[in-house]
Amino acid sequence: MDLLKADLLDELGPLLSAEAAAEAPGAGVDPADLEQSVWVRLLESGPGTPDPTGRARWLRRAVRAEARRARRRARREIPYGSAPADAGGAPEDALMHGEANRALRSAVARLPGRCPELMGALLSPRDLTYREIAGELGISQGSLGPVRSRCLGCLRRMLAAEVAAPGLRGKER
Repeated sequence: MDLLKADLLDELGPLLSAEAAAEAPGAGVDPADLEQSVWVRLLESGPGTPDPTGRARWLRRAVRAEARRARRRARREIPYGSAPADAGGAPEDALMHGEANRALRSAVARLPGRCPELMGALLSPRDLTYREIAGELGISQGSLGPVRSRCLGCLRRMLAAEVAAPGLRGKER
């Protein structure tokens, strides 16, 4: 049995590598992964290996079938980075996010003039447009940009004073 597997490896290896390299980019997988899944399929098929006359045809069909399977799997899977925020991540992340929001809202409340109202409207979960914010605050839509810019500058200065400067990195001389 081991002799038969060694013969299959020697005979089908180069063809499988070429077929996997050709099909992998279209499936969005690594050619080595595709090649490995075809070898697993061949070994799982048991003692009834493909007949010698149709091995190349079987191999091409197997590579295409595994590529189709990989494409379907890629359509169904969701990458880790794009999970919804309310899906319940790590408790530490939720705590840090909550503390950052509280610090930001506290700093916004201490801003001078109309800045707390404007920044509160911009941070609103209702996702208001500039026209709606201007209507709510009773100021012209054209002055929202400059006021927002001034308020963000104040906010940056306030937060920079509150946040500790990062420590030195590397070796100190």
